[in-house]
Amino acid sequence: MNPNLTPLPVALVRALTLATLALLAGCAQTPAALPPASTSSSAVAPPAATAQAFLPPEPPSGYTPKTIAFAQTDMVSAANPLAVQAGVDVLARGGSAVDAAIAVQMVLNVVEPQSSGIGGGAFMLHLDAASRRLLAYDGRETAPAAATPDQFLLPDGKPMPFLAAVDGGLSVGTPGVLRMLERAHQAHGRLPWADLFAPAIRLAAQGFAISPRLSASIAGSAERIRAQGEPVSGYFLNADGSAKAAGTRLANPELATTLQAIASGGAQAFYSGEVAHDIVAKVRSHPVRPGRLTLDDLARYTPQVREPVCATYRVQYRVCGMPPPSSGGITTLQTLGMLERFDLAALPPNSTDAVHLVSEAYRLAYADRAKYIADADFVAVPVAGLLEPAYLAQRASLISPARSLGVPTPGRPGGAPQARGTDASAPLPSTSHVSIVDRQGNAVSMTTTIENGFGSLQMVRGFLLNNQLTDFSLVPADASGPVANRLQPGKRPRSSMAPTMVFNARSGALEAVLGSPGGSAIIPYVTKTLIGLIDWRLDIQQAINLPNFGAQTSAVTAIEQGSLLDTPALRDALAARGHTVQATPQFTSGLHGVVFNGLRPDGQPGLLARHPGQGQWAGGADPRREGVAAGNSR
Repeated sequence: MNPNLTPLPVALVRALTLATLALLAGCAQTPAALPPASTSSSAVAPPAATAQAFLPPEPPSGYTPKTIAFAQTDMVSAANPLAVQAGVDVLARGGSAVDAAIAVQMVLNVVEPQSSGIGGGAFMLHLDAASRRLLAYDGRETAPAAATPDQFLLPDGKPMPFLAAVDGGLSVGTPGVLRMLERAHQAHGRLPWADLFAPAIRLAAQGFAISPRLSASIAGSAERIRAQGEPVSGYFLNADGSAKAAGTRLANPELATTLQAIASGGAQAFYSGEVAHDIVAKVRSHPVRPGRLTLDDLARYTPQVREPVCATYRVQYRVCGMPPPSSGGITTLQTLGMLERFDLAALPPNSTDAVHLVSEAYRLAYADRAKYIADADFVAVPVAGLLEPAYLAQRASLISPARSLGVPTPGRPGGAPQARGTDASAPLPSTSHVSIVDRQGNAVSMTTTIENGFGSLQMVRGFLLNNQLTDFSLVPADASGPVANRLQPGKRPRSSMAPTMVFNARSGALEAVLGSPGGSAIIPYVTKTLIGLIDWRLDIQQAINLPNFGAQTSAVTAIEQGSLLDTPALRDALAARGHTVQATPQFTSGLHGVVFNGLRPDGQPGLLARHPGQGQWAGGADPRREGVAAGNSR
């Protein structure tokens, strides 16, 4: 922790926010050394073999150290400075957390189109401060009515290669983010819907400077983009087929027109009429892999409002996350529930013991995830059994301090079905995350996505369509029975998105709002940050900075290449305990978080306040992406 940090005036915060892109333009686009919670760094080693589950869905965009941000009245943390500024301005005008989330999402669609947008879906936790009511808004895409469980199988019964399944119309699900945001705005918005689209419309019409991250993402997908032809190739590539460079001004007048129509006509302007017709035509006319989306699928889309999943951690904290069809909430809570049996606070954050214990808990939680979690509207998910303390204690008893489990096996929680196949979905979705608290204390944690980088690469009226159907298991059944996460008409694919909020378990007061992109690795990114905040008593920026590592359903333990974990000593120590250690190229986490940093009415600081007196809210942004945190102080 840095005792010399002082809160910045809001005007300066805004100026720094707007200047960030310009500064980034001068940064190298190759992965940099990865300091954890300090300014020290080490050279990046040559790329090593990579655990499939931790392959980045988008190319790494470098490591840019970030400074913790403070604000007195509200806070936004998101993946692009222009999007953050739009949200901060909305809050300054008296907008709610939901209002700000809409403005942020629309700008992200313009400046970070490879990750999220109106052609995709989202999960959002919303806290109403006055009623202390926490709701989970489900804007996940749905499978078309004509979808079939075997649509991604080849004639020999094997699944298509991942990118063959992704690129085209066959992978496109019914987008959900606009309907979800509209429903949340009807319940919690304060500013007019149309006003919230103005920043994005202006940026799309006038253009913006391509960021290093977007340019690197284009370059990493240039071959796929070229193969799809117009309009996507003409938008992202130069005439010679190369990626448009960072700093190039990029305008999208077609998207500006689309956003203006939605601003004026509401979400209905997207789900019916000319926009809907063009979406369906694009999906169904693909020359190689036509899709099955119809106008009726769009017209019938309905967002769901669900109860979050919550559990107590270390007595003082109540951690809440997204319920199915996301696996993020349950798997994070399972991991924490098993780790509660160990004294993590006594272990140094980057120690062999800490990495070993946490990785073993991940293995057990992911084994259960692969067997049991899917859309609970279609299959019975034993949520209560998976989170039952006695069951988690039994699972934790399988963790040996001296030896890795290797390949984990699922448990049998209460309420589990007798026979069920094991999921075989691809682990590579792309995403963005937004954390917001407004001046009334209402909060939003929203993770939003079009799945793989650039989604299905089908571009309609200036925006990209998702490839969310490849989040289903490409193999619908195995010898043990049907897979819970198999493709079915109207079903929502299982996700790893883990928008999270932390509360004081005794008083119910909000302590933290956080989440991350990163595909199936989202769960370790979020869990690592929670452990950093709670067990290791770091501030939000330090917790985000911690080196990433993780394990899923194999013997592989992935550690972040070039970080303080990437040492011969740690690798050898883990290998001696039975881990198969793989240093992965820079993890593409994008953790964005806000923590209550002030004093409660009784004069006591918040449980996670590390810099009392420097601002009521503290925000952090992942140095592995281009985001920032900023807010207003009056």
